[in-house]
Amino acid sequence: MEKLEILSDAAKYDAACTSSGVSRAAPRGGIGSCVTAGLCHSFAADGRCISLLKVLMTNACIYDCKYCVNRRSNDTRRAAFSPRELAQLTIQFYRRNYIEGLFLSSGILKNPDYTCERLIETLSLLRGEYRFGGYIHVKAIPGADDALIRRLGLLADRMSVNIELPSHQSLEKLAPDKTKNSILRPMGFIRSAIAESSAELVRYQSAPRFAPAGQSTQMIIGATPDTDFQILRLTQSLYRKYALKRVFFSAYMPVQSDSLLPSIDTKPPLLREHRLYQADWLLRFYGFEASELLDETHQSFNPLIDPKCNWALNHMEQFPVEVNTAPYELLLRVPGIGVKSAQRIVAARRRTSLDFDGLRRIGVVLKRAQYFLLCKGRAAAGVKITPDSALRALISERDYELAALPGDAPEQLSLFDRVPSRTEVAQCLTGQL
Repeated sequence: MEKLEILSDAAKYDAACTSSGVSRAAPRGGIGSCVTAGLCHSFAADGRCISLLKVLMTNACIYDCKYCVNRRSNDTRRAAFSPRELAQLTIQFYRRNYIEGLFLSSGILKNPDYTCERLIETLSLLRGEYRFGGYIHVKAIPGADDALIRRLGLLADRMSVNIELPSHQSLEKLAPDKTKNSILRPMGFIRSAIAESSAELVRYQSAPRFAPAGQSTQMIIGATPDTDFQILRLTQSLYRKYALKRVFFSAYMPVQSDSLLPSIDTKPPLLREHRLYQADWLLRFYGFEASELLDETHQSFNPLIDPKCNWALNHMEQFPVEVNTAPYELLLRVPGIGVKSAQRIVAARRRTSLDFDGLRRIGVVLKRAQYFLLCKGRAAAGVKITPDSALRALISERDYELAALPGDAPEQLSLFDRVPSRTEVAQCLTGQL
């Protein structure tokens, strides 16, 4: 249990699922229980939320990455599970209904190959001796031999290789023991192995499956001066080149005092992380390009409005659009219309002409969409379609409150002696105040 507390706490900085933060025993006569240490949540393809044991095999590491709490120069308690211990722990947690799967990572012990071999031994015990069929997400070890990564992928459901930092220069400065090639090479190998496995399954139904849930990666946000534009371009490139399922963004949490890192008192850039996740969604599901959302002149997202709304306000020449004739691709770009709403609109207008009441029933968020739409050639009653009126409506109460927090506020807010209203913020952004 002491090892679990140390190694589950050391694993919490991997942003690929969410921590439960709850310890709860089953009531008398009841069933089910929950523990804080190591428990996190992920989501299955059918939408179910599943619990995972999230843990490191060891927090001992030969590398000295400046941003990492487990770096070799950090004075912290070290621990390591043996493959047998970790396999037994996983099975016992499963039998107690704590978890449904395993999220396994590790510090680099001795060398990448040795560490990868220990991960393989753990998963081999689970899949073979214990006949565990639950979900397993494992971190591939950069620098490990391709043959070892292949064996690991045949035992896991999903693999990931953390790219860590958005640029080669940042990686050289903060993680001198790692190289861009050592991270991208296993990504390319995993992509090829998944493609080969899929091709073999077409020919042989019983062919072994390699990482059937695909691969993902994680980037640390805010530890370096890399801009949102650089991060978004890299994200788009990773999706296209390595066929990733997800790119996770992790707001840097100051855990080490170092002259190369932000001050230990710096707050994590959570709003920036949120905007990047919104932009990532636009890249994956809404047909946007990174160069459309940001460019060399504007390299950071507006903290007050989400990226889709910001794009729409900067392209008002394309709006308003007639909802009954606009192509599906353009509907996806209207603030307040999501993928399902756009699909419902296309299906519904084959049978009837839509009005604003119909859009509301379909699920369109008219509070935002009404500034960019026409129904039967008319705007919504009482709505004046201008960039200023749209901007005021698009600044949500939640985003306004987040942006007004210390550390997240745009510079112009500091001109006021009091917290400005949403209208004043909109006027400030449009040059009226």
